[in-house]
Amino acid sequence: MCTLTLAWRAFDDAPVVVAANRDESYGRPSEPPADRSDGVIAPRDAKAGGTWMGVTRDGLFVGITNRWVEGLAGERSRGLLVDDCLHAGSAENAAGHVGESCREHEYDGFNLVLADATTALLLEWDGKLSVTEFRPGVHVVGNTGYDGHYFEPPARPDAGPAEARNATRLRRELTPRRGESADAWLDRAGSALGDHAFDVCVHDEARGFGTVSSTLIRVGADGSIRYDHADGPPCETPFERVDVDR
Repeated sequence: MCTLTLAWRAFDDAPVVVAANRDESYGRPSEPPADRSDGVIAPRDAKAGGTWMGVTRDGLFVGITNRWVEGLAGERSRGLLVDDCLHAGSAENAAGHVGESCREHEYDGFNLVLADATTALLLEWDGKLSVTEFRPGVHVVGNTGYDGHYFEPPARPDAGPAEARNATRLRRELTPRRGESADAWLDRAGSALGDHAFDVCVHDEARGFGTVSSTLIRVGADGSIRYDHADGPPCETPFERVDVDR
């Protein structure tokens, strides 16, 4: 997943709200999101196992993007780390697990978002782990950083700045409007994720790579969960509601 937008404690009716596009090789197999018996609602990577994002019935969200760095062995799938975190119980506990796991395993670079009703964290891994605590508001995380804090990847000198500009435009567009509810914001965010004016819906047929799915999640203050999924690029694929047994 290459664009992850988190609205954390930006709405009175929902502490955790997420709108995200997943960019991946077109041929990589995956299973659609489902409400599992272990209390997790998430899709599954059918190749390496694990997942790229999910939410628990207790209100913990976990999502990951690539981080464009080189020289890491990546011996363990980052999707397995996401799955681990979804079983940690809280954002704080998950962050502790990530620190331990990065000492035990070698991962490719990642940006990992952990959020529940009380804590929202960004964990960046490029061979060393850094942790940022998010304040209430809207945050956009991509392959090169977040919220104006971006780096230029040496191997992709043009793509890095372009992604930073796109993320900045998207974050500005998704500033909550006066009186806007979390559900209304999610509907607007879903449209923005598929609007090519923001360039976060990717189509690269030559490389066999692009936006393969899009997801909208709302964790309500009352514990309710909305999970919408588009199984394809959101510019041409409608979102469908995932049945959550609550």
